[in-house]
Amino acid sequence: MKLCMIGTGYVGLVSGVCFADLGNEVICVDNNIKKINLLKKGKIPIYEPGLSELVVKNYKNKRLYFSTELKKSVKDSDIIFICVGTPTKKGGGSADLNQVYNVSKEISSSINKYKIIITKSTVPVTTGDEIEKIISNRNNKKKFSIVSNPEFLREGEAIRDFIYPDRVVIGTNDKKAGRILKNLYSPLISKGASYLQTSRRAAELIKYASNAFLATKITFINEIANLCEKTDINVEDISIGMGLDKRIGGRFLRAGPAYGGSCFPKDTKAIISTADKFKTNLSVIKSVIKSNENRSKILLDRVYQILNRKIKNKKITFLGVTFKANTDDMRDSSSLKMIPWLSKKGAIIKYFDPTGYKKEFLKIKNVTNKTTIKDAVQSSDLVIIHTEWNDFKSINFKSLVKGKKFIIFDMRNIYSSMKIKGQGFKYYGVGK
Repeated sequence: MKLCMIGTGYVGLVSGVCFADLGNEVICVDNNIKKINLLKKGKIPIYEPGLSELVVKNYKNKRLYFSTELKKSVKDSDIIFICVGTPTKKGGGSADLNQVYNVSKEISSSINKYKIIITKSTVPVTTGDEIEKIISNRNNKKKFSIVSNPEFLREGEAIRDFIYPDRVVIGTNDKKAGRILKNLYSPLISKGASYLQTSRRAAELIKYASNAFLATKITFINEIANLCEKTDINVEDISIGMGLDKRIGGRFLRAGPAYGGSCFPKDTKAIISTADKFKTNLSVIKSVIKSNENRSKILLDRVYQILNRKIKNKKITFLGVTFKANTDDMRDSSSLKMIPWLSKKGAIIKYFDPTGYKKEFLKIKNVTNKTTIKDAVQSSDLVIIHTEWNDFKSINFKSLVKGKKFIIFDMRNIYSSMKIKGQGFKYYGVGK
């Protein structure tokens, strides 16, 4: 099939490349000329394990193309995926749909035959209705179908998530579109993915409801971790015990920093905005947002206590600053709150992240990027494990910094406290 992915951000690029790898002819379109030229050279604008190899492979085999010509790409394709950004509006919680609607207007003038137009971007309920109106008002002669097909890709594991998805959700009442899309996804369905065809509005809400629930699980275990610290209980025992209940499951029950990234913060706010629009009170999700926003303060209070209330001139190292491992995404990462706060208190901050230097800290006083773990932890008073990169899990701190002892605050609980203490270091975890 001939597919067009509009937007070469995280969703559009990963989905487009994976569809091409399944044997489809895919053209990825973006209005950023520089980005398109880099992609043609095999240079990837995002960090995602395995993506670069797939781009080079499918571009070489002429199944994957990159272009800035939206109208021509739409005309040449059978299925069009809208994969542009839907960020939170400034000063509010609702999703900014300007890019979605602007793209819809451009698509309307390029429909030369039956097209399936799909929202792959995360969009609020009724967005598909509005897109249908936009295109119908501008083009009432050609047949088309508007479909919701939400993505469920985790940053750092996106390739695997696409190839081996838990489910494929198609939101449409159009039998023809449903039949075509089931065929498109048949290679994944044959591998065991559940296929759900539902209404367009239901598909739109499924994505938001799923992310809100996962955010709730993270926030819940973080609050339980607070109680564990007060009652001398290891939160990992609680997580395991809860996770063994098949009704609950163990995923997303790891205590740590606040949730961040491109989805959970944005999507929890957006579903609240949608609920407000329909005069519905989502009190649980509101509480989740509030608790998550307070999470960094709780962990900083812990740092304050660990350092005996003396932060000024303390040398503090962050190992990892991204919101999670295997991604370079800094959006809503806890480090963006923690590092500026510590800097204002007079701390001297060093950080190391496998994805390198972060421009977000450029203007923050006394913050330095280090290119090796050893340089980052040298002469530190406190080392904070902020992100659970595999690079950090096997560190032997004793051999790394001979004769130097510092405190380790493991915000991800990636170490055994006995092992670290056996190396002669003071150790603190979360919920312990």
